[in-house]
Amino acid sequence: MPKVGMEPVRRKALVDAALRVIGDHGSLAVTMSDIARQAGVSPALAHHYFGSKEQLLIETIRSLLRQLRSDTVAALIAAQTPRARLSAVIRVNFHADQFAPDTIAAWLAFYAEAQRSEETRRFLVIYARRLRSNLLADLKALLPADAAERIAEGAAAMIDGLYIRQSLKSAPIGIEASIALTEDYLNALLAATFPSSRDGTTTSNIQGQMT
Repeated sequence: MPKVGMEPVRRKALVDAALRVIGDHGSLAVTMSDIARQAGVSPALAHHYFGSKEQLLIETIRSLLRQLRSDTVAALIAAQTPRARLSAVIRVNFHADQFAPDTIAAWLAFYAEAQRSEETRRFLVIYARRLRSNLLADLKALLPADAAERIAEGAAAMIDGLYIRQSLKSAPIGIEASIALTEDYLNALLAATFPSSRDGTTTSNIQGQMT
């Protein structure tokens, strides 16, 4: 019988263990026993808390999304201008926690699983929509809607592409380099697409509104 009050602790330990095991294997082809062993609990206890490996994996991706959303909200609150908020979104997506090898491997494994699992695909669609929405909200404060939508799509694709590139251990791109490349892309598009904002602020001033 599990100890009273231990469920949240055990559930988190199992989710963290799932991330590590998936990272080690590089895929979702892991067993509940593998995860339970990593967490230091019995397979029976793991099944007690999650029912099945599939339910544990879904909770793992939910955990990744919750953490990313929490970090994004905190970063956006701290930023003072639309341009600073765009930089905040970029930096959060390349945060050290997100760039951890286990986390990268887990995200890639979930992307592969999304080709077979409708539920996994739905969670990844939520992530993609949130990223685009966060970028678009502040781009619309700086640019016309059509330009803002185009740049939001491009910036989101660049963030995802650089993230995937990090998984290539033979040619990794570091956090600061990834941030700088995305910022360069954004600055170039801001300058080329709309040289002044709706309220008359020049693009050079917009680019200067960075934390």
